[in-house]
Amino acid sequence: MGAPAGPAPLGRSSPEGRLVAVNVVACILLLVQYLLGMAVNLYVILPARHPGAGAGDYFTGGASALDWVIPDGPAWAAAHAAFGLALVLAAFAGVALSRGTGSPAALAISVLGALAIVGAGFNGVSFLDYGHALSSMIMAGLWALALACYITGLFLCARRAQPRR
Repeated sequence: MGAPAGPAPLGRSSPEGRLVAVNVVACILLLVQYLLGMAVNLYVILPARHPGAGAGDYFTGGASALDWVIPDGPAWAAAHAAFGLALVLAAFAGVALSRGTGSPAALAISVLGALAIVGAGFNGVSFLDYGHALSSMIMAGLWALALACYITGLFLCARRAQPRR
């Protein structure tokens, strides 16, 4: 038997290269999301009555609230919600791409990052609907977990790309 093949080059066309790109984009989106969230906390007072506010059914209320906030809500809140949706897309792309790397660790960290983003989104919608500070705190904690996951994903890809001795 021959020597094991070295790691795949970390080019754009390799699965690891595409995963690195998605992880970098996710980190940038998360940082922008953080700044938008701070702007919402400092400069936005959500109206007590808006579509979805105080809804009895979380999912229907959440859909109504998102349908309101992005096109018609306060600008900072609209941008925060829109970036949140972009983050969900980046998270799902990361999971799909991590499957192609053959690394169980990369897949696990991508799934955990995606779950953190989705969980943060659900708590953001909950905050929009019900205005509870706990939802905002959970959203911030899940944001931190997601950022840690995508940074870890970058290190995992870099480590896999290094030649083995």
